[in-house]
Amino acid sequence: MAREFSETTITDAVIERMATTPDPRTLEVLTSLVTHLHAFARETRLTVPEWMNAIEFLTRTGQTCTDTRQEFILLSDTLGLSMLVDVINHATGGTESTVLGPFYVPNIAVSPNGSDITNGRRGQPMLVESQVTNIAGTPIAEALVEVWHSDDAGFYDVQQPELPFPALRGTFRTDERGRFSFWSIYPHFYPIPTDGPVGEMLMATKRHPFRPAHVHFMISAPCHERLVTHVFTHGDPYLDSDAVFAVKHSLVNTFAEMPAGPAPDGRTLDRPWRHLAYDFRLVPS
Repeated sequence: MAREFSETTITDAVIERMATTPDPRTLEVLTSLVTHLHAFARETRLTVPEWMNAIEFLTRTGQTCTDTRQEFILLSDTLGLSMLVDVINHATGGTESTVLGPFYVPNIAVSPNGSDITNGRRGQPMLVESQVTNIAGTPIAEALVEVWHSDDAGFYDVQQPELPFPALRGTFRTDERGRFSFWSIYPHFYPIPTDGPVGEMLMATKRHPFRPAHVHFMISAPCHERLVTHVFTHGDPYLDSDAVFAVKHSLVNTFAEMPAGPAPDGRTLDRPWRHLAYDFRLVPS
């Protein structure tokens, strides 16, 4: 005989059906998910049209994803979920982490330290010099450093398919002193993509889409936690209202403006340029 379920009994029935889930963690997560989803529906008295709108919204979110655009990550970012998961999962003691963002591209070829990663993009020159150490300050050699950032108009290379790729992104290895460096251009604040479902959500909630200017870093080394972070530009107008809630005080740094002339690596510039000196500390895994 078919069993009928009411508003008050359906949740326990679904959880009971999952009782044979062999993996304990999967069972724990799914049980909590069902419990909270059902409680949300009851608390808000969710209507059928609202439920269908949500299904359609999530469907369009998936359909918007491509090899170079991750709308689900963007949705997670703008709802603050990405930063919440980040805070829960990363220990303190090293450089603070933050969100990955939707514009990361893996498998960019390793370049020599000191390389120029602009690939034809124009803007104010910027030299980045850094050292990677453990939390005790011991340099970490051969750490893999992946970097990416926007141009001076706020666009990433993956948003400009008509231009050469990759640009303003690169991969480096730290030397025996844990150091790496590269040349690029000074980034600008920018709006996250608003032509998809996430943009509709921001518009509906009267939120702006802007992120403060920053450079992304992903640093990996054996026996250490992988670090995913940004370094933000001091004085940016959106530091206090980042659309994805990713700013942390320790990650805000001055990109010093330097006069025309020689740079620390011997290069001579005929106009003012920017210098970012910021070191990273990795936590043992």
